[in-house]
Amino acid sequence: MPDTAAQPKPNAARTPAGKHGEVAYKRVLLKISGEALMGDQGFGLHPPTVQRIAREVKAVHDLGVEICMVIGGGNIFRGLQGSAQGMERTTADYMGMLATVMNALGMQAALEAEGIFTRVVSAIPMDQVCEPYIRRRAVRHLEKKRVVIFAAGTGNPYFTTDTAATLRANEMSCQAIFKGTKVDGVYDKDPKKFPDAKRYDKVTYDEVLQKHLGVMDASAIALARDNKLPIIVFSLDEPGGFCGILRGEGTYTEVHA
Repeated sequence: MPDTAAQPKPNAARTPAGKHGEVAYKRVLLKISGEALMGDQGFGLHPPTVQRIAREVKAVHDLGVEICMVIGGGNIFRGLQGSAQGMERTTADYMGMLATVMNALGMQAALEAEGIFTRVVSAIPMDQVCEPYIRRRAVRHLEKKRVVIFAAGTGNPYFTTDTAATLRANEMSCQAIFKGTKVDGVYDKDPKKFPDAKRYDKVTYDEVLQKHLGVMDASAIALARDNKLPIIVFSLDEPGGFCGILRGEGTYTEVHA
């Protein structure tokens, strides 16, 4: 049966937080690294950490926000590292894509344990474990208030999950990308190494590229810039941080035009 989902609306303007009880954005993409799921164990999935992140997503979902996610695979396998150790780059990148599917399935299980209907959508077909990526179907899932987790990157080697996140956010007409990290925003240098590091409240796409601030890779930043898609960088380790920002609270950096 053909998918009959309506075309998504263009990226809408930000709604001021707190106005008539509304949240800042109605549809967002949450991008997190695979390393965020491994806790302190150094490798793989740490179930209590995955469950904690799922509860953060649930708190935002309960506000009525439509959420999709992209999760990296660096806690299991990173294509660039495999390539650097002599593995053929295309093969290494495909292995990294499969790692993101494993992470997506783990997050799906955690979200469903919280009572959130979730779909894993893969750019590489593997019908027995997740859905293939069909844009209109994915939009329909969001409209039905399901959390959609995009896995396997773009389905192509040589592209990072940062680029996949920006691509999917634009395809889904998200109003912002939320990049969950270990720190509460974008700094001019590593705040863990330099106590005098300066945090930006706002920074432009061009500044991120020119100053090599490391928010996302250059392709992802350029794609966000070309489509005027804001990127909100915040600490995923701060309890309630994701939900708080949507309510106009908390500390974060906004990357904008």
